[in-house]
Amino acid sequence: MAFDGIMIRSIIDELNDKIVGGRIDKVYQPESDEIILGIRSFGVGCKLLLTANPSHPRLQLTERSRENPPEPPLFCMVLRKHIQSGKILEITQPSFERIVNIKIEALNEMGDYTIKTLVLEIMGRHSNLILIDENNTILECARHVSFDKSSVRQVLPGKEYVLPPSQDKTDTLTLDENNFAKVLAANQSDKAFAAIYKGFTGISPVIADEICHNADVASEKPAGTLTENEKARIYRAFSDIVEKIKNSDFKPQMVINDDKIVDFVPFDLNIFKLLQKRIYDTPSKLTEDYYATRDLVYRMNQKTHDLRRLITQNIERCVKKRSIQQKELRSIENREQLKLCGELITANIYAIKQGMTTVKLQNYYSEEQEFVEVELDGSLTPAENAQKYFKRYNKAKRTLAALEEQTAANDEELAYLETVLNSVNNCENEQDIKEIRKELRDQGYIKKDGGKKDRKTGKKSAPLHFVSSDGFDIFVGKNNTQNDELTLKTAHSTDIWFHTKNIPGSHVIVISRGMDVPDATLTEAATLAAYYSKAQESSMVPVDYTPRKNVHKPNGAKPGFVIFTHQKTLAVTPDETQLKKILAQENPHTQCN
Repeated sequence: MAFDGIMIRSIIDELNDKIVGGRIDKVYQPESDEIILGIRSFGVGCKLLLTANPSHPRLQLTERSRENPPEPPLFCMVLRKHIQSGKILEITQPSFERIVNIKIEALNEMGDYTIKTLVLEIMGRHSNLILIDENNTILECARHVSFDKSSVRQVLPGKEYVLPPSQDKTDTLTLDENNFAKVLAANQSDKAFAAIYKGFTGISPVIADEICHNADVASEKPAGTLTENEKARIYRAFSDIVEKIKNSDFKPQMVINDDKIVDFVPFDLNIFKLLQKRIYDTPSKLTEDYYATRDLVYRMNQKTHDLRRLITQNIERCVKKRSIQQKELRSIENREQLKLCGELITANIYAIKQGMTTVKLQNYYSEEQEFVEVELDGSLTPAENAQKYFKRYNKAKRTLAALEEQTAANDEELAYLETVLNSVNNCENEQDIKEIRKELRDQGYIKKDGGKKDRKTGKKSAPLHFVSSDGFDIFVGKNNTQNDELTLKTAHSTDIWFHTKNIPGSHVIVISRGMDVPDATLTEAATLAAYYSKAQESSMVPVDYTPRKNVHKPNGAKPGFVIFTHQKTLAVTPDETQLKKILAQENPHTQCN
């Protein structure tokens, strides 16, 4: 479900109970389009998240910690100047649109009380956070929208704030039979449910579908073909929804089907009647759960976009290079034949006359003693023809040796780059990204900063930590640096090492504590190795495992590369049901010793 006007209204109801009248004591900006206000209300501290994230714009109370940049961005500094220590007077939703106004009373530089309004516009990729003063002048905004980006509406400091362009929708909370009839008449060519969400503010397609369902009218039926009776039923069903909104009759819940999240809704919907529901105390807790993973994936994709492009370009270079090398190898496949021709000419040198262009010679080196037709250069003597064949053979032999070395180096680089790309997929925070950047910089894929010493990457991020069903600690490296440290420095000789067979992936270590590791733990560790690899979505993934004492790193090898012996192999499928049980036991705060 979209974060529509109804969901916003339920959040505002929650905020009116919890933070209106409270004071803003902290302002943070963890992302360019995201603000967190630390609020002290009735002696209780809480955090309000406002995000203009293009994929998941919303507001909610949050308990999740977020990493802040070393230096606060400009928008954050402006907010601290104008609203920090300010009192929240009211939170409103104009015309039931996807807009939230937070009115704040704060002291200015002169010590006078002024009113500022922090506006969150929830409009997909056009979402924005805007601070305006009592004269409706924009003080600052998260996204500057100049004339070259929009000729309709500019959002810039110093300009007057105007609402986003109207879509000629009717305010849902003013629903009556007259405006309902007008909306249907204006959208006759649309399907019934589309006429509803296109004609009224704050209504998502899911809610429009629910209205048609409750009215026992096919949502796909064209609005222009609805009978008067059907229109009346839709109006009554719509009125029931509006009454729920006005009475704050909210019951936030996650809709689940076969352990998969289907949607989130502000109250019971009959279209999801047969599916499982997970009820929440507040809409904030619901949205926190729903968006947690989605936000992380979006942010990580956004922050690693340049890394992915760099690594992919180098992978493509290696693949192209491999193709050229294979073509060259095919061109010298006949090298032994060249040698044979030279030797046959030498053996029959007195039977060959200068000027001949071909000659059939018996192959004394073959059991069949067959005749071989040998091409000759008529301008050369037989000895010179033999030398020509030997020179071509020796050149092909040198080419083969060079190609074997180059191919091995290229294949090693390709395998390394694929492990780095897999590491990028495992990133969970800014520190993980910094460590990969440093690794690529050390390997020469990213230029170093003009001879200056590389900036410190900060505190090392810890590998992932899980506890098996048998109580054994399992650690998973998130990048090559962690893989090396985990395998070569952390793990003891009797611990068990896992890695997908010939597939880029993470190193996984089971801390054995000198005991025999049960089969269930071995399977769970192998499943984690498969999940945190390139074969994450495959089935029957082969995973090698062996005691750590059998794993070694060759001198000069790239990060993450090891050789191992005496391995056994498990075939596992990282299916969701089994993974959820294992992943639920993650303990990211535990360090391995």
